[in-house]
Amino acid sequence: MSIANFTHILTQAVNELSESSSYQGLFHQHTDGYPLPSTRALQEMVELLRTLLFPGYYGNSTINAHTVHYHIGIGVEQLFNLLTEQVLAGLCFNGASECNCFSNRQREEAAETAARFISRLPQLRHTLATDVEAAYNGDPAAKSHGEVIFCYPAIRAISNYRIAHELLVLGVPLIPRIIAEMAHSETGIDIHPGAVIGHHFTIDHGTGVVIGETCIIGNYVKLYQGVTLGAKSFPLDDDNKPIKGILRHPILEDNVIVYSNATILGRITIGQGATVGGNIWVTEDVPPGARIVQKK
Repeated sequence: MSIANFTHILTQAVNELSESSSYQGLFHQHTDGYPLPSTRALQEMVELLRTLLFPGYYGNSTINAHTVHYHIGIGVEQLFNLLTEQVLAGLCFNGASECNCFSNRQREEAAETAARFISRLPQLRHTLATDVEAAYNGDPAAKSHGEVIFCYPAIRAISNYRIAHELLVLGVPLIPRIIAEMAHSETGIDIHPGAVIGHHFTIDHGTGVVIGETCIIGNYVKLYQGVTLGAKSFPLDDDNKPIKGILRHPILEDNVIVYSNATILGRITIGQGATVGGNIWVTEDVPPGARIVQKK
């Protein structure tokens, strides 16, 4: 059957899809020469970052103590170029009409941001090492730190989160959210890059965990699968649209444990050393050291 037999149907679909009223709010007006954020480039960048943060586990498996400096040097140079272009794309995508991606100022800003991010990688690796340690110490099934790095979805999700969070702190628009959502798609763990999370953080199993934008999580905190750290309600403006920027998610202090499928909502505080049992809703503050479980 020839396409000619369906020309009238296809033409009608083209005409309807081209109507401005049909794509209002769904159309990005591209300006010639302006780069667009690329999920493919960002995936390449995240994989490259994993080779730098966990050398020998990702990327070139032949790396050793004698060649590590060389390989990291090559990787950092590649990362700088990739990240500069993607930061520039994020700035242009998010910018107002005055954004000019051809200007030296805009490109210098992107390059400076990329360099500042790279300067934070040693501290980022140090923090991720504590997350690996927390996952290993918290799971009797873990046989080695290498197994945790290779196999545990929490480490992949937390790695993406920590990368995205650093970029967000540096003022990079859009790119951090894309990187966080890559991990969400891959692992089922949804951590907003705006959340603030301390060291020795781990998520056991992980699937279905949600951590909202304004969450603050202390050190040595452990979550199990299905935990939601969400907002209780969304205050609306005069146009019935959610007001942005409100502190609406929970605070978990140090050494908190939250078991599977617990839902913690609103700007409440779970005190230091508290334990929240599984399958319960918590909408009020929990005192330090308390143990909250379902009533029999």
